[in-house]
Amino acid sequence: MKSSKTFRVIQYVFGVLVAFCTLAPFVWLLISSISFQKDLTAVPLKWVTKDITFQRYIDIFANEGNNMAYAFRISMYNSLIVALCTMIIALLIGGLAAHAFARYTFKFKQKMLYMFLFTYMIPSVVIVIPLFTMLQKSGMIDSRWSLIFLDLTFIIPYVIWIMQSYFKFLSADYYEAAYMDGCSRFQTLRLIILPIVRPGVMATGIFAFLLAWDEFFFSLLFTSSLNSKTVPVAIAEFSGKNAVDFGMVATGGVLACLPPLIITIAFQKYLVTGMTSGGVKE
Repeated sequence: MKSSKTFRVIQYVFGVLVAFCTLAPFVWLLISSISFQKDLTAVPLKWVTKDITFQRYIDIFANEGNNMAYAFRISMYNSLIVALCTMIIALLIGGLAAHAFARYTFKFKQKMLYMFLFTYMIPSVVIVIPLFTMLQKSGMIDSRWSLIFLDLTFIIPYVIWIMQSYFKFLSADYYEAAYMDGCSRFQTLRLIILPIVRPGVMATGIFAFLLAWDEFFFSLLFTSSLNSKTVPVAIAEFSGKNAVDFGMVATGGVLACLPPLIITIAFQKYLVTGMTSGGVKE
């Protein structure tokens, strides 16, 4: 009994340490966003400041005269458009492809599935030159649609690989019952299969959104103006040649965390169910 209580205490101690190490950077990010620049650059560093300011948040949402804040506001809008469009298109194309891989038998099926996984694992820097040449010739440089296209190159393989595991374990009885009732293949997929695998679709969609939202490499190389610049690039540009606006970087980090956090909380039920079920088994 004593050994059991000791082990439980050790578990709680490690749990507190993990929680502290996980949450401490976010707490410091929030503190930095409402601290004055002089406090952030003071030596020794002031971990807790008496004077706070919300002026950076006000500038981002209301001050048209602050160019840096205005650029960040536009970049957040661009990121939302790119991430949402990428998520929808990836779920539509990748979901249909995943269903085909899971339910039908055809030549080179397994090899093609591994090929999609391989393309997801290729480092972006390897293909950046041919991608840049292709987009430049087609006039798609510095465009939100070019970022959507680039994000889809690695998000669709991810969606296919994840979603096929959900469709794979569906019972064939669902399909037979739907066909007996006169449903077409599309009607079976839309009316019968999708409601069953909805948690998996929602969970995969959330991860696809996060991948597109956090993408930095392509956004840095293929954008040059506010028309298509995204949040990660805007935050990186807060670091000037001779100085770094640490407060603005922190404020941008806090605001960049909000959309993924809101989506995750709003669809938490589907996220947890989708991650733990792994598909509907017979």
